[in-house]
Amino acid sequence: MSIKVKRFRAQPVTSLLGGRGELGGLMRMASLIDRAQQELREHLPEEVREHVFVGGYRDGKLTLITDRAVWLTWLRYEQPRLLELLKRRPEFEAVLGFTLKVRPVRPPKAPPRHSRRLSTSAAGEIASCAEDTEDPRLKRALERLASHADDHDTPKNSDTDSDTNND
Repeated sequence: MSIKVKRFRAQPVTSLLGGRGELGGLMRMASLIDRAQQELREHLPEEVREHVFVGGYRDGKLTLITDRAVWLTWLRYEQPRLLELLKRRPEFEAVLGFTLKVRPVRPPKAPPRHSRRLSTSAAGEIASCAEDTEDPRLKRALERLASHADDHDTPKNSDTDSDTNND
């Protein structure tokens, strides 16, 4: 059994987006949802605007998503008015109603930082190890590690010690 590779010619973007293909329909739906979002935002009270999002359109129903149950309750009472506002525009005549959903937005929680402390004496020991090390990469790593001491008076670079001895 062999697999034959079919070579298709590249299609222009206009035929992909504007045609009857799957991508064209997806782009039209995204554009429709964006216009519905803009239309609703214009007619929603200021305190509600940032909490209501248009999530999709299916079977004649526009899905509205909110982040709290209180806004969902408010939307239930306002459904007839919002539907009437949308139907004034010709592109939304097919909208029969709304599907309302609550999707709480939880901000990403940063993991707690565990800061470690390095005592001055430990930093001094690490710095002395760095002075005795010949491998340049290991020496730099040990010097960086020694620079994390609580007291920043410890020498960060062994070159500063040699400069003071030459004076």
